[in-house]
Amino acid sequence: MFRPKFPTMPQPTSLPAVIEPTSVTVGSQDTPAPPSPVAPAPARPVVQLTPGTALALVGGGTAVVLVLGTVLVSLLLAVAITGASVAVCAVVLRSLLASDAKRR
Repeated sequence: MFRPKFPTMPQPTSLPAVIEPTSVTVGSQDTPAPPSPVAPAPARPVVQLTPGTALALVGGGTAVVLVLGTVLVSLLLAVAITGASVAVCAVVLRSLLASDAKRR
């Protein structure tokens, strides 16, 4: 019941094709035409910043900074609240243990 079932390899349906080597024939020695001069491609594409793209970049960067700042401040606030609640629990437990020790 709990034994795995391994798939079986299906049998090939046809014989594999046999590749026969071919001989290379040497053609006539034609001289190739000289290559036409090609203009060299620029190493890097030129990036042109228009006022619209610059404004979009500034807006996008500002949005990223605001979102990251919001996330980091909320994480810091969560840590601060957790620390304060742990401190309150420690004070309450200390007072409970101290009052129990005075009664004895």
